[in-house]
Amino acid sequence: MATKKFKCNVCGYIHEGDAAPANCPVCGVPASEFTELKPEKKGLFSDKNGNAYIIMYSTVMVVIVATLLALAALGLQKRQYENELNEKKHAILASLSAGDRSYDEFIDAYVVDKDGRRVDGEDVFALLNDLPGTFEAGKFPIFEARDGRVVIPVTGMGLWGPVWGYVALEKDMNTVAGIIMAHKGETPGLGAEIATPKYQANFVGKTIFDGDKFVSVTLRKGGAKDPAHEVDAISGGTKTSDGVTAMLYNSLENYLPLLEAKRNATAPAPAEVSNEENVENNE
Repeated sequence: MATKKFKCNVCGYIHEGDAAPANCPVCGVPASEFTELKPEKKGLFSDKNGNAYIIMYSTVMVVIVATLLALAALGLQKRQYENELNEKKHAILASLSAGDRSYDEFIDAYVVDKDGRRVDGEDVFALLNDLPGTFEAGKFPIFEARDGRVVIPVTGMGLWGPVWGYVALEKDMNTVAGIIMAHKGETPGLGAEIATPKYQANFVGKTIFDGDKFVSVTLRKGGAKDPAHEVDAISGGTKTSDGVTAMLYNSLENYLPLLEAKRNATAPAPAEVSNEENVENNE
């Protein structure tokens, strides 16, 4: 049986035993002046040096820190998404030389299928995150400006990694109005030149059709031989140039049904021949 403790209310003497002493050995007061000291009940985590307290404290701190980091990551992820979205919108407007325009007011973004028919219910910018996969799935995002020009996203492979961009076409759906290209790891001073405004300016005015035949735009090593459909390849960047040529042809080819439909819609109607001219011709 555990030993009890009794405290003298007069002098504070502590007595240990089964009962209070008959008289306090210090001040002589009787047993009635003693109070039994009840042992303090301690909780599982009351001992700050105990293992239970340390484990609980560590767990709580880990949960708090993890929650704060998760909230911070969500905030940064949202900001990163907004930055990437704005970057894409800026590139689309830049390909049209319309950087001072409002994207939302100037551009109508939608998706077409392999036959050039509009597909509703698609998140255009979400599809741009994996453009090769989007093309493989038969979905083709397009950005149509209020003035009738269109911007087509393009994707391919350079020497060291992916290359991508946006090609803007005039209302005739044939003439290049502008182009924006970017890359992941092309060699600075060589293949990386595709991302410079100076090189991209070479594409303006080129045409992707030769009559009714789709030919795209070729980056020609040794210099362009067909000024309507070719530009000079990058000096020292042959592989990158070949990659861009393939990117333009393969990506633009996906949009041929749409482009041809728009070309036919804007083509001038053949002139009508009057009855008098018919009579004269018959004579």
